[in-house]
Amino acid sequence: MYMNTRAQLPRYIAIVLLVLAARAQAQERPLPDPAVFLPEVKKRLQTDQTLQSSYSFVETRRERKLDGGGRATSESVKVFENYPGLPGEPRWERLISEDGRAVPADELAKQDRERRQKAEEYARRLSAQPEKERARQNREWDKDRREVAKTVDDIFRVYDVRMVGREAIDGHGTIRFSLVPRPDAQPDTREGGVMRHFTGTAWVSESDYELVRVEIEAIDDLSIGLGLLARIHKGTTATYQRRKVNNETWLPAQVTWTAGARVLLVRRLRIRGISDFSGYRKFTVDTSTTYSTPSS
Repeated sequence: MYMNTRAQLPRYIAIVLLVLAARAQAQERPLPDPAVFLPEVKKRLQTDQTLQSSYSFVETRRERKLDGGGRATSESVKVFENYPGLPGEPRWERLISEDGRAVPADELAKQDRERRQKAEEYARRLSAQPEKERARQNREWDKDRREVAKTVDDIFRVYDVRMVGREAIDGHGTIRFSLVPRPDAQPDTREGGVMRHFTGTAWVSESDYELVRVEIEAIDDLSIGLGLLARIHKGTTATYQRRKVNNETWLPAQVTWTAGARVLLVRRLRIRGISDFSGYRKFTVDTSTTYSTPSS
């Protein structure tokens, strides 16, 4: 055993040297030209709903109440099947499990009946006035596209976006960016106004120009709902992680957030939320609801 280990030692050393050399070469390789790279990234920034429009998936939501030390005092877990919505409507969420207990069959049947009724109502509208219905859909889609474009523009209006270096995430090569709010930024959207309160780091696929991960941190206090609903405190962090599905589309994998909440204007809580996305499948009208419930 001893002799065998000694005999292999030169091989181990050679492997280590090759790895170190590869890392050094990667660091020495010039970063992409931001003037070329960032416009490609901007083209691919879209809302989750747009990206997920061709997929059904499972979303597991965990909400944890925290004590002053950051320890969880309670947890609720809900599991949803998530399907593309009817034109002009949000996605359809089908609750299938809560706190480890499957939703009863009669409740699932009720959800399905309500969904069928909406689908039948839409089919009747489309059949009775196809041109009017399609015109309405086109107006909604155009409105959504304009709003998304304005929000994306605000990202680059609010933040000083700078390349920091290269980093591998789950084996995928990315370019890391720092996002620092400009003190004189004048955003055009409500989302842009919120961005001014956060600094962040973003990782973008070097080959696909797609967002892979974002981490943000509040640089001051921010109230939501005029301060009556929740308050995000300075130092609060959130993360957003994506993965490539079917080797074709980058889709959400996990979102985490922490916020302070005020209940009935008196009681204060700290809440941590975690949403995991799994089981992505190309959606058709024949896609069956045969997901297995993820363990909590």
